[in-house]
This record gives sequence, structure tokens and C-alpha cells, in this order.
Amino acid sequence: MKVTRFAQSCVLIETKGERILVDPGVLQFEDSLLKEAWGNIDLLLVTHKHSDHCNNDAIKEIVKDSKTKFYSSQEVADAFPELSPQIVKAGDVIDFDGIKVEVVKAVHGYIPLLKGGGEILENIGYIIDDGDKRAYLTSDSICFDNDYKCDVLFVPVCNHGLVMSPFEAALFAKETGAKLVVPVHYDNQKFPADLEAVKMEFEKQGLNYKFLKINESVEVS
Repeated sequence: MKVTRFAQSCVLIETKGERILVDPGVLQFEDSLLKEAWGNIDLLLVTHKHSDHCNNDAIKEIVKDSKTKFYSSQEVADAFPELSPQIVKAGDVIDFDGIKVEVVKAVHGYIPLLKGGGEILENIGYIIDDGDKRAYLTSDSICFDNDYKCDVLFVPVCNHGLVMSPFEAALFAKETGAKLVVPVHYDNQKFPADLEAVKMEFEKQGLNYKFLKINESVEVS
């Protein structure tokens, strides 16, 4: 399984000959992504409607490829009726050419800045299981009780009432048993993260973690 991180929380997973793109957003978006890294996508997954996870215009281009299967929540479909994803909810399982995608719970934080339409009432995460490795993408989420396990975890760390703080993310990550933890959701300059605090808290918990640069890949072994 090869994973590549893009701005904010966008991840490309390449495994078993399939290309799975999760949460292509507007931050640091360039048209060249559609012809290169975000091209030839087999499975497109979106967790929630915020633009840093759901770039409406880019998604319309990605799904022009007739082979691309697109899944998201009812809330995303309602916010962007022109996108027409196949609707999934927490508890669903997508079987895709020998790859299992578990749709799991996620809990988006709330702050008053979201009032008036920015609230996330339906948020989902995904666990992508290729039969060998499990990659868990939490979406923007605060901590919640669960029993999800994975080999590689993509976890948000910027806090600001929206997602986990470094302390919470470290504890959450340890519970998953992940062999590799990749911090995400810290590219928005309006909501900066304390990356030194992330390092400190992750090391306290004995986590194997790696900050991936934008467009950097790693093989999950």
C-alpha cells in the first residue's frame, strides 16, 4: 500500500492496482493536480462538505472519468446536488474489487464561526482494508469512543475546537494500534497547529509517526 498526502487532509492510496482518493480540497489546489496526481481515480471518497475536504469544481472534473466511483454522505449530496455521489453512512461497507472500505463514525467539532450553514451534522471516516493493510482516515473529528484498528492512521491535529489537539490525537492514535501515524489538517494558515507539541505528545505515547510533505509518498510496510 502506497499513500500520498496532499494539502490539509487529502490522501491518495494506491493498492491492488487501484487508486483511491480521499477528500480532495481547495487548499493549495492547482489545475495540474487533475491531470497528474488526481487523475485516473478508481474510487473517490469524501468525508464531509467543508471545502478543504470537498473541492466541488475539482470533483466534477474527477468524476468525468466513467470508471470513477464516488461515495459520500447525504449531507454532501444535499450541499452539492450537482455531484450526485453514491450515499453512504457510518456502518456501511463498500466492496470494491477486493478492497473493503468501512464507513465509520466521525464527530466534527463545533465553534460559532460555523453557525449559519457551516455546521457539520453528518460526518464520516473511512477505513480502507486491502486484505493486507488497513488505512484509517478519521475526517475532521474530535475524540470519541470506538474500537477501530488500523496499520496507518491519518489524524487531524490542529485543534481550534474543530478537531483533536496534539494530546488528544496522540491518545486516539495509540488506541488504534497504528504502526504509522500521519498527522494531517494543519495546512490552513487561519488555523495553525503547534507541530512541536504534536511531536512531543506523539513521542510520549511511543508512536511511530511521520510528517508527510505535500505530494510526499510512503510505502506502508
